[in-house]
Amino acid sequence: MLKVENISFGYTKKPVLNNISFTANKGDYIAIVGESGCGKSTLLEIIYGLLHIEEGTVFWDNEKLRGPRFNLIPGEIFMKYLPQDFDLMPYITVEENVGKNLSYLDKNRKSRIAELLEVVDMTDFLKTKVINLSGGQKQRVAIAKVLAKEPEVLLLDEPFSHIDNFRKNKLRRSLFKYLKTKNILCLVATHDTKDALSFANEIIVLKDAKIEAKGTPEEIYNHPKNAYIASFFNEINTISSKISGVKNKTLFYPNEIKIVEKSDKKVTVITSYFNGSYYLIEAMLNDEIIFFESIKRLEINQQVYIKISNKI
Repeated sequence: MLKVENISFGYTKKPVLNNISFTANKGDYIAIVGESGCGKSTLLEIIYGLLHIEEGTVFWDNEKLRGPRFNLIPGEIFMKYLPQDFDLMPYITVEENVGKNLSYLDKNRKSRIAELLEVVDMTDFLKTKVINLSGGQKQRVAIAKVLAKEPEVLLLDEPFSHIDNFRKNKLRRSLFKYLKTKNILCLVATHDTKDALSFANEIIVLKDAKIEAKGTPEEIYNHPKNAYIASFFNEINTISSKISGVKNKTLFYPNEIKIVEKSDKKVTVITSYFNGSYYLIEAMLNDEIIFFESIKRLEINQQVYIKISNKI
C-alpha cells in the first residue's frame, strides 16, 4: 500500500502542496485532477523521489521512502515515472528504446517488447527510429518503456496529451486493463476527465495547494461540493434553489435540465453547439446564462420552457 502522509512542499515560501494525505492499494488507479499549477506534477515527483520534502512522509508497504537526498540515483527502483517530456532516445528504434529497461540476458526479452508494443498499439513500428515518429506515437512508446520492468507503482503525467482522440480511447482501455491484470498501482495527473471518470478507483481534486475533494468517480461527479469540482467534468450551472425549485442544491449539469412543453421557466436561446449525439444549448434564464442539452438544434432567440431536475 502507498501512504502519503501530511506532505507539504513549496519551491519558494509559497506552498505548492499543503498537508496532502491519502492512501492507495496495489492495482488501484488514482486520478489526480486540478487546474494548471495546482501541484499535480509536483506530487508525482515527490512520491517518486525526485523532490525532497521537509514536511510529511511517503510510505510503501509500511517502509518509509527516504527521497533524493538519501538515494544515489533519485527515484525508487520499484516505481516508474513518465513525465511529459517522454525521455526517449531519438536515434534508435522503438524496439531498442523499450528494450533499454530489459536485460539482454532475459530469454523473454523479445516477447516482452512485443507484448508491450501491442498494449500501446505500436507493433507496426518495431524497427522505426523514434525521431521519425509523431508526438502521439512517441508518447505511446514512452508508456511501453516505463512498463518494461513491470513496476509496482506507475506514475503518469498527462499520459495521453499528444494522442489523437480516435486512438486514445482504445489505448486507455488497453493500458488500464493491462495494469489491473498485473496488479500495478497507477497514479495519473490528468486534465482529461475521461481518464478519471471511466477508469479510476478514486479521484483526488487539488486546489490552492490542498485536496479539495477525494472519492470515487461516482461520488465526485454526482455530488460535487462546489462549482470548481463540477467544472472538470462538464459545463456547470449555478442556479439558486428559489429559481430551480430544487431544495438544497444549486449546481446542475446540462443533462439535468430538460426541455418541456410548459413550465414556469422560460429561456431564450443564445447559441446551439453541436456535440454529435446532442446539442449543447446556451441560453438566458432570468438574466443568467445556463447550459442544457437538446436532441435538436434550437434557433437563436428561440424561447423554450425548461424543467430542472434533482437527479442526474
